[in-house]
Amino acid sequence: QVQLVESGGGLVQTGGSLRLSCAASGSISSINGMGWYRQAPGKQREMVAGITSGGSTVYSDSVKGRFTISGDNARKAVYLAMDSLKSEDTGVYYCNAVRVTLVDGTSYSEVWGQGTLVTVSS
Repeated sequence: QVQLVESGGGLVQTGGSLRLSCAASGSISSINGMGWYRQAPGKQREMVAGITSGGSTVYSDSVKGRFTISGDNARKAVYLAMDSLKSEDTGVYYCNAVRVTLVDGTSYSEVWGQGTLVTVSS
């Protein structure tokens, strides 16, 4: 079984910074990519940033230049540094892992964390 555990959410003022962390646990052999999604109140979940095991990154236009995603393959972890936060960044942030393979050969196309709340107040 695979679990993703997020941490680092909280309340911050506009213009402030937060750093989210997500660690995968389980007998994991490999993870193809990890990323962050968010869901604002009353809105659909949207992709924020992603990173492959090779280090390629992708960002949504709304966070480019303000957020930085990084990964640690050895720790099976992904991080999201969020700077210059805006009120519209408020939401529940979910960690996501794709193409997860366990040492016994079991594979998961996608795994989600429980989410961590980020609130940006003006």
